[in-house]
Amino acid sequence: MRIAQDIAETIIDPKAYAVGTPIDDAFRVLRKEAPFAIAEPTGVDPFWVVTKFDDIQLIERQNDLFHNGDRSAVLTTIEADKMVREMMGGSPHLVRSLVQMDNPDHMAYRRLTQAWFLPQNIKKLEPRIREIARSFLDRMAAFGTECDFARDVAFLYPLHVIMEILGVPESDEPKMLKLTQELFGAADPELSRSGDAAQGTEAGVNSIAETVGEFIEYFNAITEDRRANPRDDVSSVIANGQINGEPLDHFAAMSYYIIAATAGHDTTSNTTAEGLWALCNHQDELAKLKADPSLINGHIEESIRWTTAVKHFMRTATEDTEVAGQKVAKGDWLMLCYQSGNRDEDHFDDPFAYKVDRTPNKHVAFGYGAHVCLGQHLARMEMRILWEELLPRLESVELNGTPKRMESSFVCGPKSVPIRFKMN
Repeated sequence: MRIAQDIAETIIDPKAYAVGTPIDDAFRVLRKEAPFAIAEPTGVDPFWVVTKFDDIQLIERQNDLFHNGDRSAVLTTIEADKMVREMMGGSPHLVRSLVQMDNPDHMAYRRLTQAWFLPQNIKKLEPRIREIARSFLDRMAAFGTECDFARDVAFLYPLHVIMEILGVPESDEPKMLKLTQELFGAADPELSRSGDAAQGTEAGVNSIAETVGEFIEYFNAITEDRRANPRDDVSSVIANGQINGEPLDHFAAMSYYIIAATAGHDTTSNTTAEGLWALCNHQDELAKLKADPSLINGHIEESIRWTTAVKHFMRTATEDTEVAGQKVAKGDWLMLCYQSGNRDEDHFDDPFAYKVDRTPNKHVAFGYGAHVCLGQHLARMEMRILWEELLPRLESVELNGTPKRMESSFVCGPKSVPIRFKMN
């Protein structure tokens, strides 16, 4: 079954994700009328659109049948794919991180840093993270009664945490934020390196390649330093790590740094900013949360579901198979639409309502199965600590203007959440 052309164009449109309503409406129609069907947007290879929660999980748990690395793991145009393959000697990837790997490489590389991000190991970081959270809330209070919560708090707090874990100096944090926004915001004229929305074009690919090159130049120097002077940080683990008794492949090592230095803060920032935005729009839920701090974890899970910062990943079928009663051919490309899965009416009661006490709240915002987000426990802990510290100090908060999301069909969250508040 083929998706209507206007919907096919909408689900790849960065502007639709920024506005929110067009994409929610498109996915609502698809879940009802064509929950697993083929899209053929202009300039893009045909792909299956997976909109239902259960189908997304089914594909995510079958890692041998649906690969991450055979084709681009993120939706791309025919023109951009051709350019990347020419640049990368046939590979469809400008970086080769855990996201672009399949087994056995995926598990071997994941195991390298996995221990760092296990709940029992990040627990020792809690006192320091709480100290960082308080410092950013003091900064917020110093603004008086108005600030941009996204730019002034939510972007900077998780950034500082992951850079300490990586061992990146605080003075380099603005550079890391800028490069992250260029990478994930390549389709947004306010954030892209080139200053225009050149997604999927030659200019867009060159822009992203330049950003990746700048990351690699930076982390080459970090690698040299950590090999000479290893420390107790994740950069030292990557710099000195071995896979099957051999040092990490250089490109894979650089990609490892990049995924840690970008996804390690950006999705948490997006969720934190969108979580406060949601509370401003749902003052009854804010009152419920302030009255009962035991609901903080519920609010965090709801903000993760509500935001769904990573909008999609792509998978490639490794052999002929069947999904949702449809025949999928070997080599077919599939788009896992996490935002749609997290609004699935068959899985969530009243999915378009924001409920800090939603139970159960089993979402797919962190993915599922072998590729589930490596940093999910750290992200939850950072958000829990921030809300534990903020809510007792926050007397009131409301929007002070119109929030804006970045234009992106891949990683998307607020770029501005202006608020008016009272803090004690």
